[in-house]
Amino acid sequence: MAYTQLKPRHTPGARVEEIARESAHYRLSIPSGFADSYRLAQLDDYTKISRGRFPHRASLSLSLLACASSDSIAGTWGFGLWNDPFGLSLGFGGSPFRLPALPNAAWFFGASEENYLSFKEPSRPPEKHRDYSERTLSLPKRETKRELQTKSQFESSSSLENRTSSTGSVTNAPPSAQRETIAANGFLVQTFCAPKFHPLLAVAGLALPFSRKMTRRLLGRVIQEDGVQLWSPATHRRMQEQAPALQSRSEGVNPTQWHRYRLEWREQGVTFEVDEALVLESHVSPNPPLGLVIWIDNQYAAFTPEGKIGFGVLANPEPAWLEVKEIELKSL
Repeated sequence: MAYTQLKPRHTPGARVEEIARESAHYRLSIPSGFADSYRLAQLDDYTKISRGRFPHRASLSLSLLACASSDSIAGTWGFGLWNDPFGLSLGFGGSPFRLPALPNAAWFFGASEENYLSFKEPSRPPEKHRDYSERTLSLPKRETKRELQTKSQFESSSSLENRTSSTGSVTNAPPSAQRETIAANGFLVQTFCAPKFHPLLAVAGLALPFSRKMTRRLLGRVIQEDGVQLWSPATHRRMQEQAPALQSRSEGVNPTQWHRYRLEWREQGVTFEVDEALVLESHVSPNPPLGLVIWIDNQYAAFTPEGKIGFGVLANPEPAWLEVKEIELKSL
């Protein structure tokens, strides 16, 4: 049965259109514009309540169909469960006061290349931030035929290559699941787990004026995370140029096509599926309570391995939208 507890909110000029209530079918859209204002269209089930009263706990599954207007929307978009950690609701739409918190989340997340949404340390010296996403999904040419294919594209999932996640679980994940790369932007699945407080946070705060790299490393010791990149616009373009014969094959999950997305959140971990194909099984389980969020905006945030911090809003040359339907939230 479709989940009907979602409430819309949006900035001026943005829209949340209810296409069909019985199937929980919505289109969220933001207009084109310059980098001079925040644009947001969102559905959630927690706006009017405090973080401690968010409605969801583990032993829960989320399933929906989704399609985005572009694979390179400037800003962020996605759907999943989180604790609204950055106080983004503060002062918006009559929301209650929320102090910033460490992130707890499990979601499918689209992030343009200006974002860097990981606290993991790279296993090799980091390159410039804007070039970092170019390396994601980069494989020797002989590997390209073993990329992620959903069941809707193959007769069975038996052709998927078994791979091992950073948590030790075996998963039929895309090549980007090989953890020499980091899920920091592109189209991702991610899960974060963090305590309400940790003694290292005080040390991280003291270190910030002197060494942002040290602060970032300390946060990485406090915040557990796992994730894989399902799609990289830059890599997609490069592979099409280098291997035109493979254009009909998917080198990941193209978010501009309709797919069914599903996550199962348990106390022991989180699993993510696309079109019934497992893409990540992780032991990193977020701490409750969480709220359900579906959104699209023109915001970015980055804390790179080089210690560079950036946040703000981006220009949208074209209007952008995210369409979702058949939203189901069930207890396991």
